[in-house]
Amino acid sequence: MSAPGQYHFDGRWRKASFTEGNENCVEVANVPGVAAIRDTKDRSGPALVVTEDVFTHLLSTVKARRFDQ
Repeated sequence: MSAPGQYHFDGRWRKASFTEGNENCVEVANVPGVAAIRDTKDRSGPALVVTEDVFTHLLSTVKARRFDQ
């Protein structure tokens, strides 16, 4: 993985449509070439930034419920 960098987030963070009203979820922002992931309980905290390929793999793993075991 490359060295940490600074990314400009345009404020278009989004969360899943299944999210309830509480602040117990994650949000995602798209930045060219990467995806940023943050915890809604600490929106001013750091974001995990991964490549689009890694994010796509993470989503497919979650959708396949591979973490439920």
